[in-house]
Amino acid sequence: MTIEQQAPPGGGFNPPVPTTRGGPDYGRFIEAVRTLQDHARAADAPDEVITEAADLVEKVSQLLAPYYADEWASPSGRRMDLPNRGNVLAVPLDLRVTDDQRVRGTTQFRRFHLGRNGAAHGGAVAMLFDSILGFTAFMLSGSKAQRTAFLHVDYRKIALVEHEYQVEAGVDRIEDRKIFVSGRVLDGETVLAEAHALFVKLKPGQP
Repeated sequence: MTIEQQAPPGGGFNPPVPTTRGGPDYGRFIEAVRTLQDHARAADAPDEVITEAADLVEKVSQLLAPYYADEWASPSGRRMDLPNRGNVLAVPLDLRVTDDQRVRGTTQFRRFHLGRNGAAHGGAVAMLFDSILGFTAFMLSGSKAQRTAFLHVDYRKIALVEHEYQVEAGVDRIEDRKIFVSGRVLDGETVLAEAHALFVKLKPGQP
């Protein structure tokens, strides 16, 4: 292991160490995996095409298997130059902190996030809010480490997959170690979903 790859000592919340591992094509690799997930979710292909696709996917898995790394060594989640830090799991987001100390940006649920009737799965919406509100708590509170204590989501209207939407969030108040945040997913002026959450600042040594 290199110095960068060494797992930090246990007993605390260890932030990701920025990396350039994966090289210039890592973003393309992540996007290719996302697109594969979309096609896997959507494909209605002949049996022989599915068989060929399964062979190819298994071949890619075999190619990557020898390089299976723990979270401290993998570039996923540590590529600060990429959207979502190169995290395949997260719903794609593009966020910024505004001059009025709010967080605003855009998001798009992929076909992979489909629930039913064209709508994003409710669990994907909740995961999106956890990402948005966690980012908001971190960026606007000055906290170095916090965990989600609760997340409440109100679903107002369906959020369609493969459509770009706007997101906004802010810190409502801070009480000692408690950071209360709220946010919304919007289609123009229409609120599709809104959420509020509590994040708790961790004490030294808390995982």
